[in-house]
Amino acid sequence: MATNAIAVEQTRTIDRSAPAGQAPGATRTVPPPLTRRAPALDGLRTIAILMVILYHLHVPQFEGGFIGVTVFFALSGFLITTLLLGEHRRTGRIRLGNFWLKRLLRLYPALVALVVVGLLLWNWVGDYKGASFGPGEAAFIALTYTGNLFRSFWDTTQGVFAHTWSLSMEEQFYLVWPPVLVLLFLLRARRRWLVAGLATVIVACSVVAGLVYRTPNSGATPDVYFSPVLGVVPLATGCLLALLLDDERVRSWAAGLAGHVATWAGIVLLAGVMLWIGDDWAQHAWTFSVVLPLTGVVSAVLIGGLVSVRSPLSVALAWSPTSWFGRRVSYAAYLWHPLVIALLDPFADGPWGKVWLLGVAVVVAVGAAHAVEVPVEKAQKRFREARRLVAADRAARDHVTT
Repeated sequence: MATNAIAVEQTRTIDRSAPAGQAPGATRTVPPPLTRRAPALDGLRTIAILMVILYHLHVPQFEGGFIGVTVFFALSGFLITTLLLGEHRRTGRIRLGNFWLKRLLRLYPALVALVVVGLLLWNWVGDYKGASFGPGEAAFIALTYTGNLFRSFWDTTQGVFAHTWSLSMEEQFYLVWPPVLVLLFLLRARRRWLVAGLATVIVACSVVAGLVYRTPNSGATPDVYFSPVLGVVPLATGCLLALLLDDERVRSWAAGLAGHVATWAGIVLLAGVMLWIGDDWAQHAWTFSVVLPLTGVVSAVLIGGLVSVRSPLSVALAWSPTSWFGRRVSYAAYLWHPLVIALLDPFADGPWGKVWLLGVAVVVAVGAAHAVEVPVEKAQKRFREARRLVAADRAARDHVTT
């Protein structure tokens, strides 16, 4: 859910292994680092949120739709790291306070709106899928971004706010990873050591996730699924992809056949994993030590392909309605769809009931995005413009006095 900054320079290199028909020493353009929003990734957000909603609606063949959350995690790791690397490349530093403020203003108002409405409807929907807490405690956990900790370490749930565990995981990532990256820059750590360190974290956390797995009671989801130990795996995988694509040689390689292979292999494998996962996924330790970590890798492969080459898939995902929904509505759709399902599911019978329930969830998400997120963004823009004008006026006054 990050917005990438922009740089406009392209680096040209000498192609020392020119293909047949190309003169040795001819130049070719090496793709620049990802420095602007990629519409195809917004389209991928649309696919991911639809997978999650269809999973929660218990639509047949979407028993594995929950891996949409893994896709979101990989996207977050990639986009946030790309944003931070871009800022450091342009300015030589990373302003942590500015980064955290932007994240808070982007995500928190919509969460507050959901919590307020959820509290008002608590008597009807609060116990959706069970609640270990009263409304005040559940709201506090959601608003403090600690839901994943309560679910994984204390085997509790927050009723209609239970899905905010993934938001908690992302916010904790936002708090930890940027300072770590700043420290590594200060220490002048080499890229290869960063890559090796992230790879070690991914493998180690995957192994630990399998070791701490405990078979859940009845049809419950295992606590390890909500654990930061497992959640960090796709996030770190996205970070690793961003570091790799920050290297000119990797970008050059990915801009060719490798990018096309990554795109199509990624989407096919992602769809295959979703369709292969069955109702018994929660009963196996290897789901959490192998399947979900590999899903993060597959997601990263797909993301790498989408941002490296133009393909029929990237064009389809970048189609305006698809990318608009991912950019503008996907966050609201994730926030609000459990509340809609909890409220209306008793009245949605049969396949057509799920169809209109999906439609209502989409309509509510669009309305919520425009009622909360759009006004906040407009207020931010007005504030930034006012600051710019004040700074320009001050600079003009200083110039006159000197």
